[in-house]
Amino acid sequence: MNIRAASRTHSGPGERTQPSRLPAGIASVLSVLSSASVVLDSDDRVLLTSSAARAFGLVKGDDLIVGELLALVRQVRRNGEIREGEIEVSTSRFNGRTTSFAVRVAPLGPAVGDGGLVLLLAEDQTESRRVEEVRRDFVANTSHELKTPVGALALLAETVEDAADDPEAVRRFAGRMRQEASRLTNLVQDMITLSRIQAAEPVTDPIAVNLDLVVAEALDRCRMKASARGIELASGGQPGLSVLGDEDLLITALRNLLENAVAYSPERTRVVVSTSQPDDDAIEISVADQGIGIPKRDLERIFERFYRVDPARSRATGGTGLGLAIVKHVTAAHGGKVAVRSAEGAGSTFTLRLPRRRGDAPGFSGGPVYAISQPAKEAVT
Repeated sequence: MNIRAASRTHSGPGERTQPSRLPAGIASVLSVLSSASVVLDSDDRVLLTSSAARAFGLVKGDDLIVGELLALVRQVRRNGEIREGEIEVSTSRFNGRTTSFAVRVAPLGPAVGDGGLVLLLAEDQTESRRVEEVRRDFVANTSHELKTPVGALALLAETVEDAADDPEAVRRFAGRMRQEASRLTNLVQDMITLSRIQAAEPVTDPIAVNLDLVVAEALDRCRMKASARGIELASGGQPGLSVLGDEDLLITALRNLLENAVAYSPERTRVVVSTSQPDDDAIEISVADQGIGIPKRDLERIFERFYRVDPARSRATGGTGLGLAIVKHVTAAHGGKVAVRSAEGAGSTFTLRLPRRRGDAPGFSGGPVYAISQPAKEAVT
C-alpha cells in the first residue's frame, strides 16, 4: 500500500503552509495495513492517506469527501472516543455501485477536545458481504429444495399405508416413492459434487485427460435417458485432443450439459457433442441441441444455483437446478470459460473452452463465465 503525506496549504489569502504534526513512524505502521487509511488534522484536512483511500473515492485532494465519515471524525475529535460502524459509499471505481466499508475512527495522540489528529481506517467488505449473501441464499434454497421430495415421500408413505388392502394402488404409489427418492438422491449428490468442486478449486494435481474418453463416457451415461425420448446422441469434431485436469470432473460437467440438452429438447431430435482446437492455446467441447432455447432475459442467470428457466419442466424431468452451476465451477477449476449461444425455438449450444494441454503446466486458475444471445453478435460479459 502506498502512503503519501500531503502538504497543507490553506486556501485563504495570506495564510501560510502548516507543517505536518504526524507522530514518528505512523506512516510505516499504516503502510502494512490492508485497510484504506486517512489521517486528518484539526481542520479536517488530510495529512496522510493511502492509495486505497483515494482509489475508493474517499479522499479527493486534501479533503475527506464522504459526509458520514467526516461526521464520525468530528465526533471522535470532540470526545476522544473510538467509533466503529459500517457505511455504504457509491464510488466511481465500481461504476456507481455501492461499496460497503467497515469503519474504525480513533484519536491519534493525546490531544482531544481542542482538535487533535484523527485516524480513519476503512475496510472494504463488499466481497465478504456478497459471499455471505450467496451462502444464505444457498442454505435457504437447499432447504426449500429438500423439503419438496421429503414432503412428497412422507405423503406417499401415508397414502400407501391407507391403501394397504389395494395392491394396485400400493404398486402405483410405490413407483412414485421411487421417483421422489431418486430425485432426492440426485439432489444430495449434486450438492456434494458442487461443494467438493468449490472446496478444491483450482485442480491441484491435473493429469493428461483424453477428451475422446470423456465424451464417450458422458454419452454412455446419458444414452438411456435420451433413448427413452427418442433423442439421438452423436459425437464428432477433432479426435485425439487432451487437456490437463480431472477426468471425473470433466465427465460430470459434460454429462450435466448432455442431460440438460436432453431434458429441454423435443422428442426425436438430435444432440451433438463436438471437440475442436480453435487455436494453439485452447481446446473446446461443445454440446448443441435442437431444443426450446433460452430466453435472452435468463442467459445471465442460468449458471446460478437452483435457477431454472422453466421450473415446471425441471420438476417433471427431475432436474435439481444445480447442473449448470456444477459445469461453471468445473470449468473454472480447469482455468477455462463456459459460453452459451441460444435463441428461443432454435436450440442452444454450450461450449467449454479449456487451456490446451502443456507439459509444463503446474495447475490452473479460475476463469470467467460469459453468455451470448442469438441472433446476436456479441452480448458478452
